[in-house]
Amino acid sequence: MAAGSVFWRFRYYQNVCTQSYSTVWWDWSRWEREIDWMAFNGINLPLAFTGQEALWQEVYLSLGLNQTDIDEFFTGPAFLAWNRMGNLFKWGGPLFQSWHVKQLYVQYKILDRMRSLGMMPVLPAFSGNVPAAITRLFPKANVTKLSPWSHFNCTYSCAYILDPRDPLFNRIGSLFLSKLVARFGTDHIYNTDTFNEMTPASSDPTYLSAVSRAIFVSMTSVDPSAIWLMQGWLFVHNTTFWKQEQIQALLHGVPIGRMIVLDLFAESMPVFSSTKSFYGQPFIWCMLHNFGGNSGLFGTVESINLGPFEALRYPNSTLVGLGMAPEGIEQNPVVYELMSELAWRKEPVNLAKWVSLYATRRYASNNENLTASWQLLFRSVYNCTLPQYKNHNHSPLVRRPSLRMATDVWYNRRDLYEAWRLMYSAAHSLMSVETFRYDLVDITRQALELLTTDFYLEIKDSFHLQKLPELLTAGGVLVYDLFPELDCLLSSEPHFLLGVWLERARSLAQNEQEAQQYEFNARNQITLWGPVGNILDYASKQWGGLITDYYAQRWNLFVNTLVECLDRGLPFKQDAFNQAVFKVEKGFVFNQRKYPSKPQGDTYDIATRIFLKYYPEALKRLN
Repeated sequence: MAAGSVFWRFRYYQNVCTQSYSTVWWDWSRWEREIDWMAFNGINLPLAFTGQEALWQEVYLSLGLNQTDIDEFFTGPAFLAWNRMGNLFKWGGPLFQSWHVKQLYVQYKILDRMRSLGMMPVLPAFSGNVPAAITRLFPKANVTKLSPWSHFNCTYSCAYILDPRDPLFNRIGSLFLSKLVARFGTDHIYNTDTFNEMTPASSDPTYLSAVSRAIFVSMTSVDPSAIWLMQGWLFVHNTTFWKQEQIQALLHGVPIGRMIVLDLFAESMPVFSSTKSFYGQPFIWCMLHNFGGNSGLFGTVESINLGPFEALRYPNSTLVGLGMAPEGIEQNPVVYELMSELAWRKEPVNLAKWVSLYATRRYASNNENLTASWQLLFRSVYNCTLPQYKNHNHSPLVRRPSLRMATDVWYNRRDLYEAWRLMYSAAHSLMSVETFRYDLVDITRQALELLTTDFYLEIKDSFHLQKLPELLTAGGVLVYDLFPELDCLLSSEPHFLLGVWLERARSLAQNEQEAQQYEFNARNQITLWGPVGNILDYASKQWGGLITDYYAQRWNLFVNTLVECLDRGLPFKQDAFNQAVFKVEKGFVFNQRKYPSKPQGDTYDIATRIFLKYYPEALKRLN
């Protein structure tokens, strides 16, 4: 392997959303494993956001807020990422005092471990997002109430933002940072995102420069060596507002070299190339890859293999590192293996050769079928080349059923099925290898996801053509065989269990009241994402237990509704169905059913049964 070079000075890891979509329920042992993985993969600039709410509570109490004010502000644990960014308040809350104690304990250990391995943890700073009670205590403060975020209304959204130019901003920001540095120490790099998915009050460049300057001053007043690490997502999310003049103004409010910008979605929507390398500010080329922690095979391997080196060759490039910034982790390990290795490369790798070696390395096997399987995957499902494509899993499997569902995929389905066949053919002698079992389950899951789309199209066509027997057949196979088989498969592998997610959530509680709230947070986030399905299925997962009790229940209602419409000669009304299916969705969030946190069943036997039954079906539908 080529020696590392100075231009990859920083190897960044995480996204502010990862804290909610993946790490929210982690105990110290899980954190320790992740930090060791970071070290093995050369990460030296990780986010370290855990436990900050305990310090914010101290700050707000010292300013005169009472506990009720604070409880009305903090969201529940599963939604803290968006509370920190000023998108949400209160939803899923309040935070219990025991939460603060445990999170502080873990944060101390996180920081000790990261620093002992030579990493520079990135700590949070003040963005201007404040509790509503600030307006009562400081009526003259320049506070703006924002418009609703996403599909929420002002019950849980419409945050209050303190103008960075107001003296109170520096007072609060320096108070927080002083406590932070005193408790946690510092490596002088701080992250805050003032306008994440929010439109600033003015597009005037003078205003934008003043805002960023004031934010930076609130850092340097406590730490004169402070460097501001800023996510560049705002420039991608709202291109209507962020024109060249506005971007340059915001960036130039901070001295050149004292801000590092994360070009967060550079594999699909790079910003450096349209901003003259962020107008001189250093930046890190990041792969975002995953939204919401969705399940599903996906990658842009050609783009991530070439992109960093193109950024390096860009005229007057200010590139200072590479980063991985997924919203959710614990999926598609091959993509993160490739991306982290590129930090040690001086030029792109030969992808066909690299993935062949990966297959050998991953399973300690020279089986040619495995090499062929991975080469097929790398030229299909792992090589999305659609411009500006965002990897939200739109498969009908994990979306609320309708007659207008997305069914396109970015790859050749035949390649995926052949890769499945090749991997299954090697299964018998490799089932004791944990990485192989995981991959066999994952590729079989992906094949059944594709077949779900086929059955959906048959259901839809049968309904439009008023062919009741065909509708009943396709719907019956989907609801009563494919989904139960998929659930059975996922339930046999420890990395695909709903029960693990829920058990981890409950394990952080001190009593049953806390356990119920944490479980509500955990269930709501991966399904309704809000009180009324505000960001429905954004964080969808394909886990054992969730398939049978959530997705299959929706599809059962959908098929039965279509059958009833044909029987009675009535049109299908989506609005009425949405109201009915919402009861099913909400029912899952509150069903209190216990799900296994240990695998059940023999993965090989289940995978064999599925392959023999559905592989011929898959090929038949290709022709």
